[in-house]
Amino acid sequence: MTDKEYNECVSLYADNVYRFIVKNLRHEEDARDVVQTAYEKLWRNRDMVEYTKCKSYLFTVAYNQMIDHIRKNKRVAYKDDFGGDTRVERQPVSRDTKKILNEALNRLNETQRSLVMLKDYEGYSYEEIGEIMNLNESQVKVYLHRARLTLKNYLVSKENVL
Repeated sequence: MTDKEYNECVSLYADNVYRFIVKNLRHEEDARDVVQTAYEKLWRNRDMVEYTKCKSYLFTVAYNQMIDHIRKNKRVAYKDDFGGDTRVERQPVSRDTKKILNEALNRLNETQRSLVMLKDYEGYSYEEIGEIMNLNESQVKVYLHRARLTLKNYLVSKENVL
């Protein structure tokens, strides 16, 4: 990949990668860090990456960085929670559609959420998602189906129906 092709890749896919990562992490600064690291890795490996595959490479690297970030933060959160307060606060149910959809997405595990985001928000094919997430096409279809069932069950529950 040439420098010009790298710059084209940045301008074409930066928003998509950022949107995918921030939707999963739900933290803008962390998402920016993950995306920046992904582009840095693409820059360092630009001689080995074909321009036609830069989108898949970029999403794969960003996804893996995101997973590493989530795992690191879970370890920190578990340490904090170990001696923490055990009270649980319930929040009132909101009728805001966007909020309900985000709550539904948050109920999914990180793999399912990523699959839904890549397929339904970004429009990737099953094959492309498999390359990005290191799954075969059948696994992508099964996991996506299960994620959609979870979303459906949450969204049609009595308290969430608009």
